[in-house]
Amino acid sequence: MAVSLVLVGGVVRAHEIPNEVTIRMFFKPEGERLRVLVRAPLDAMNDIDWRYRGPGGLLDLTRIQSHLEHAATLWLADNLEVRENGARLAYPRVAALRASLPTDQAFQSYEQALAQTLGPPIPPETDLYKNQGILDALFEYTIASDTSAFAVDARFARLGLQTQTILKVSQPSGAIREFNLHGDQGLVDLDPRWSSVGWRFIKQGFLHIVRGTDHLLFLLCLIIPLRSLRAIVLVATAFTIAHSITLIAAAYELAPSGLWFPPLVDALVATSLLYMAVENLVGVTLERRWPVAFVFGLAHGFSFSLALRDTLQFAGTYLLSSLIAFNFGIELGQLLVLVLVAPTLYLVFRRLVAERIGTVVLSVLVAHTAWHWVTTSYGRLLLFRLAMPPIDAAFLAATLRWLMLLVVAAGAGWAISTLTGKPAVTEEHTRS
Repeated sequence: MAVSLVLVGGVVRAHEIPNEVTIRMFFKPEGERLRVLVRAPLDAMNDIDWRYRGPGGLLDLTRIQSHLEHAATLWLADNLEVRENGARLAYPRVAALRASLPTDQAFQSYEQALAQTLGPPIPPETDLYKNQGILDALFEYTIASDTSAFAVDARFARLGLQTQTILKVSQPSGAIREFNLHGDQGLVDLDPRWSSVGWRFIKQGFLHIVRGTDHLLFLLCLIIPLRSLRAIVLVATAFTIAHSITLIAAAYELAPSGLWFPPLVDALVATSLLYMAVENLVGVTLERRWPVAFVFGLAHGFSFSLALRDTLQFAGTYLLSSLIAFNFGIELGQLLVLVLVAPTLYLVFRRLVAERIGTVVLSVLVAHTAWHWVTTSYGRLLLFRLAMPPIDAAFLAATLRWLMLLVVAAGAGWAISTLTGKPAVTEEHTRS
């Protein structure tokens, strides 16, 4: 029994999966040949009968080449799918392999990585442990043209519990496009068309709003005391314009990039939800509701931009189009929520429960949830020690950008106020 446990323990350790794995890739089409350089840690490649020298776990570099090839095909090439103009390319040729030291910095550029991989192997007397070694591989594909539309599916998630693939694509024009892929992202268009970009971001915007509990509850609180279609349209429009402003501003790097900013946005979104719930309890008028929706919409726009941050890399050259598509998806989701919720509230308050009682019950439930979010989000924010930044050119430039954003927001608010004027009816008052 004891021997069995020892054997089982040895197998578990031998097949242990690393917690975090980073894979680096270069992708360069040249004429009728596509070169793909991949660097991955040896520690993530199990089921390989590595050869060691001595009892200390040092790799025997004189007998390792065939094992490097086995690892490169089993863990890398087998999990790498490349498509040209929609057609899958044939299995690549393994053009070069090399074991490298963990301190090696060759994969900072394509030229350095190519020269390193094609160069001589490290000296056989080098002390290299398997859990520190790196595999550099060069794969070559036959392609029709270097101007084709390429797509890549790098399925490297099984190399670690958390995997990050840094992919740099060299285009025929000389431009370099970088992708940062977490886990298995599926097929990624390296130079996407507008249609595929539009569909991806419309779908993402729609799913984000319908799956986002905080945004859904905010919309619910927004319309609980409103009964007329005019009031709902006005408030929803103010919220939409506001979050569109900050979403686009953040995508064009007008938002702060500090680590403290996402917790601040989360705290503001939680505060907006709590405020709206409390305002429903004390009573609200349309004249006050749409400006509040507009102000908090600015915070929600930054929240949308945080969800969009890792996906903008898939927009290609269509940054503005992707933002419009994402925002359109959000509006579709909002419209669906409003179409379902507004009539439901009308029927509930008309047939099942008095409007005031129903408003109080729903608002108290939302306020209770929002209070926990507020305390949690502000707790995370307080972990950051904020200090006054130095007043230099960068600070002045950032201040100017924020002033421009405030001017745009103020102008949009003034435009809404001017176009709507003072409501002729105030039936939207929460009944006491």
